Amino acid sequence: MIRIEPNHLPKAEDRFLPLFAPEEITRVRRFHQSFPQYAVTPLAHLPRLAASLGIGGVFVKDESYRFGLNAFKVLGGSYAIGRYIAGQLGRDIGETGYDFLTSPAMREQLGQAVFFTATDGNHGRGVAWAAHELGQRAVVLMPKGTSRARLANIQKLGAEVTVESLNYDDCVRKAARLAAETPNSAMVQDTAWEGYTEIPSAIMQGYATLVDEALSQLRAAGIDRPTHVFVQAGVGSLAAAVQGILVNRFPKNPPRLVVMECTAADCFYRSAVQGSGKPLAVGGDLASMMAGLCCGEVNPIAWELLRSHAFAFASCSDEVSALGMRILAAPAGEDPRVVSGESGAIGTGLLASLCLLPDFAAQKELLGIGPDSQVLLISTEGDTDPVRYRSVVWGGELPVPV
Repeated sequence: MIRIEPNHLPKAEDRFLPLFAPEEITRVRRFHQSFPQYAVTPLAHLPRLAASLGIGGVFVKDESYRFGLNAFKVLGGSYAIGRYIAGQLGRDIGETGYDFLTSPAMREQLGQAVFFTATDGNHGRGVAWAAHELGQRAVVLMPKGTSRARLANIQKLGAEVTVESLNYDDCVRKAARLAAETPNSAMVQDTAWEGYTEIPSAIMQGYATLVDEALSQLRAAGIDRPTHVFVQAGVGSLAAAVQGILVNRFPKNPPRLVVMECTAADCFYRSAVQGSGKPLAVGGDLASMMAGLCCGEVNPIAWELLRSHAFAFASCSDEVSALGMRILAAPAGEDPRVVSGESGAIGTGLLASLCLLPDFAAQKELLGIGPDSQVLLISTEGDTDPVRYRSVVWGGELPVPV
């Protein structure tokens, strides 16, 4: 159900840490703040849960409120598209906000651009939303097994959407080919490959907004530095963005970052076990209810950051996330309720399993979780698949004995 591998990987050069330097984060925050839909998402403080787990504090960053899209991904897609348009027009992104990007002058200069992407749901919805807001086109490829709700949410935003008979990684390759064949187009993907790093880097920088918000909210709650941060990884872009900010913000003593994956696509965990420093890919159907984490190949930019700085890598079965979904949906005492979807709740489920299930006492000790721990979790999505959410939370699908 849970496997954890401490990070003993050889270090890489810190080529990408400057992406998350304070001045870069300021530019990202300013860009997102220019959107009329922008608001700081809640940081749920769960003291009763922390007491039941025997630790100092649990804080959950609730991204279900982000831009009305029920997930965090729009932060990366919008910033990357903004950076792309600014670059095409010879402008600095620091001077290119929502008002200019939606202006007739911008459209006259740029013309009609087409943004291609592959997605399990949340990233494509964010790209489609940004393209729609800015009067541009989006073409979205989705892997086999895509839920109807996630497909419909993207279609509502006017994107051209197809569900392919391919897994996620093969959808990425097909979308890249289509983008290369289409005039005035760009591939907007949060993974990188040779010759394609600028847009993925911008997407990763875009995710920094939620981390910067969370650290400010923690300080307001009297927590200057979390001891642990649990963060999800598909291709690893969010996890690397979190890691990059933590290392820049706390260079002498960064919080312990635990990278979490679904067992069906645990390429970071397997790469850590293999130990050479070279990433391993996971193939096949990549079947898990944690659709947002079903990515079998790492983002090489993320891999460099995480193999140098992450504390540990965790591979978790679907039951772990299901436990987290139910805990957040039915809080104890005065703790606030958090609606957290299948990919969003894995951190809560992992933390609860480590603290409550005797079988995982050794892993808890390995991570150094104890009475003084202040743990930051990121609920990356709400109920983006409402049918599956009800099946887990109401129907008790995938039970875990506690």
